[in-house]
Amino acid sequence: MSDDFGNPWLNISIFGGFVVITLVIVLRASRNNKTASDYYAAGRSFTGGQNGLAIAGDYLSAASFLGICGAIAVNGYDGFLYSIGFLVAWLVALLLVAELMRNTGKFTMADVLSFRLKQRPVRLAAATTTLAVCFFYLLAQMAGAGGLVSLLLGISDKLGQSLVIAVVGALMIVYVLVGGMKGTTWVQIIKAALLIVGAAVMTVWVLAINGFDFSALLGAAADASAKPVLEPGNQYGATGVSRLDFVSLALALVLGTAGLPHVLMRFYTVPTAREARKSVVWAIWLIGIFYLFTLVLGYGAAALVGADRILAAPGAVNSAAPLLAFELGGPVLLGIIAAVAFATILAVVAGLTITAAASFAHDVYASVIKKGKVSPNGEVRVARITVVVIGIISIAAGIGANGQNVAFLVALAFAVAASANLPTILYSLYWRRFTTRGAVLSMYGGLGTALVLIVFSPVVSGAETSMFPGADFAWFPLSNPGIVSIPVGFLLGWIGTLTSRPEDPRVAAEMEVRSLTGHGAEKATSH
Repeated sequence: MSDDFGNPWLNISIFGGFVVITLVIVLRASRNNKTASDYYAAGRSFTGGQNGLAIAGDYLSAASFLGICGAIAVNGYDGFLYSIGFLVAWLVALLLVAELMRNTGKFTMADVLSFRLKQRPVRLAAATTTLAVCFFYLLAQMAGAGGLVSLLLGISDKLGQSLVIAVVGALMIVYVLVGGMKGTTWVQIIKAALLIVGAAVMTVWVLAINGFDFSALLGAAADASAKPVLEPGNQYGATGVSRLDFVSLALALVLGTAGLPHVLMRFYTVPTAREARKSVVWAIWLIGIFYLFTLVLGYGAAALVGADRILAAPGAVNSAAPLLAFELGGPVLLGIIAAVAFATILAVVAGLTITAAASFAHDVYASVIKKGKVSPNGEVRVARITVVVIGIISIAAGIGANGQNVAFLVALAFAVAASANLPTILYSLYWRRFTTRGAVLSMYGGLGTALVLIVFSPVVSGAETSMFPGADFAWFPLSNPGIVSIPVGFLLGWIGTLTSRPEDPRVAAEMEVRSLTGHGAEKATSH
């Protein structure tokens, strides 16, 4: 066991204590899960402030803490571009989507999309895109969990890391099966508070070491790094292809948040549209402050730990923040920060899983297969079965993605969300002429284009950092498909609408009134 990893027994004790405490909270919260509304939307019982904290908990994933800190530590300026993209994206969600989604929806994104369109094809398409986005996001969280707990325990072999991912997946399944949205929300609130406080403590500590002089910290990071970490171009900008890749990444990050099903679902856990707005404002402040911390933590890791040591550790680039914690406060701080980071992964994974399960049970099983003739208990039972299936699939996929930068993997989820979901959401909310054919073409076309380009990109094969480094079937040169797949999603929605007959204008007018005023938002949304 290397000293680099601290004391594994201390680490696992702190880690186990957190799991026990949060499980108790989930069990207490689950006592009130009597209806489908309780299980999916926490009975709409959270205030704007609480929901804002939970949104921050949902959004500040392993990518935000582990991936971005590592990207800044290794690539400097280019790594911080992730923070900027993830934060700016909230303005799109706040100004264009949050309040209108809350006013027109019930439990899932498909409730909004199918409000004035044909139920069956739109719900199927929306459930398909929701599951795809959740899959890519889960992939990132599982990869982060594998690296993090392997670092905690000093496990460097692939088999051990695979077992770690399996344990994380099993824990996630238990949280969601027992707690539903209410238990998941409380875990997210606690985790967000712990993460922001932990990052703040480390940030002040790093600045104190450098005399609270940010310039001195940047100078120390530059001196310790082989790359020019204060200049752009370490990851993007050196070639024409990498510049295009950066534009593609920026588009995916800025437009993706407003199409993320697990973030959109959070708007239904508050009682009014006003609280939905307030929760997004809270989230922007909390997330913005946290991303400023990542700048200090990333450069702090570059200066105090060094890129070579980070890349050599289990979890590679994702281990920068835990190694910085060990450098600052020894085994105790490493154990605490690693437990907080694990809480981050667990809370986000739980949120993703309940979103995917709700989408399948509510949109596919209850609305399409049973045509609305199913009891809420039957629907929730199917949701719980779905949770187990999704958990098993995400464990297998997470083992395959182990070692990839989690911020980068999440950027792929954002690209899929921006390509498959956002065009249809915006068209549904803002274009009266929009039709079912436009929605279905946009969702399947945007999703299909994004998936094909990812499969045949350097992410999967053809490079040393690929998921399958030994294979080479890449023909798409960019690592992020957003620059192609997002315009395709919008274009197909437009073409599909213009080549089909208009839908009932009265329903479109009703949706417009409801989205702007909130009138009738609590009624059933099916037509």
